[in-house]
Amino acid sequence: MGRRIDRVGGRGVLCASNLVLAAGLALLAVSHSIWVMGAAWLLLGLGMGMGLYDAAFAALARIYGSAARGPITGITLLAGFASTLGWPLTAAAEAAWGWRSACLMWALVHLALCLPLNAWLLPRSAAHPPMPATAPGKGAEAHAEAQPWGLMALLAFVFAAIWFVTGAMGTHLPRLLLETGISPAQAVAYAALVGPAQVGARLAEFALQKHMHPVVSARIATTLHPLGYGVLLAFGAPGAAAFALLHGAGNGMVTIVKGTLPLALMGPRDYGYRSGLIGAPARFTQALSPLLFGFLVTRYGAGALIFSSALMLTAFVGLWFVARTQHGR
Repeated sequence: MGRRIDRVGGRGVLCASNLVLAAGLALLAVSHSIWVMGAAWLLLGLGMGMGLYDAAFAALARIYGSAARGPITGITLLAGFASTLGWPLTAAAEAAWGWRSACLMWALVHLALCLPLNAWLLPRSAAHPPMPATAPGKGAEAHAEAQPWGLMALLAFVFAAIWFVTGAMGTHLPRLLLETGISPAQAVAYAALVGPAQVGARLAEFALQKHMHPVVSARIATTLHPLGYGVLLAFGAPGAAAFALLHGAGNGMVTIVKGTLPLALMGPRDYGYRSGLIGAPARFTQALSPLLFGFLVTRYGAGALIFSSALMLTAFVGLWFVARTQHGR
């Protein structure tokens, strides 16, 4: 998908994602066996790969070139409210009509709202076509040689570590907060602070983007989760809210960094292709993290945060090597 967006822009890919996501939701709504449900989720996963942040960021890089950092940040600001709107609307639809009808409702939203918006608002071709990846006639071999593989591998490692923590916290945060000794009501309330913290951090990033390189933003983002765990260790249950806020702020920043850091370090050429390769290990770690981190929480309780904090600090060290790679050029 990234290569396709690099060549012709994101309009066709993003429109196709709406069709695939609608088909997945419709199949989910009519599923009556584990096999049909599994097929529906495979379709939904394909649609997510075609139409969520990575594809949107690549489309913006194709349109705006090196100036895409502002639009990328703007998208994450708006999308920060997705769960704020999506969960209550889904819950209301499920309560009124059942879960199958709720799935069909979202399929209709993709077809009646998202598809027309992507078709009408995105240009048919990019205003800033990317530089050719290789000289004419060099072929795929020269294209492969032209990629900064070492830097891409470092970034892939950094994002894989970060996204393991993101997936783990997205699944287990309320349970972890309960392990600190607070009540279930407090755990839910504190976990809800993550959303506002994400939006607040993204607003700060948007305001400071002209004065702060994305690698600096990335370093800050990777330290906030371990810092929150330090507060939790120091203050126990009274520090639970601070941990949720700090983790949420870091999580809000890393979403932007995933789009802006490769752009700042390698430029808009082949952005979609490179982003797809860089992000592939992170998708695996994010998929595995709920199960693996769940074992740690069961065994160690809130002590499992030692592992997640260590991963974030490892990502911080990886970013130091990223900076050294750039300075050595």
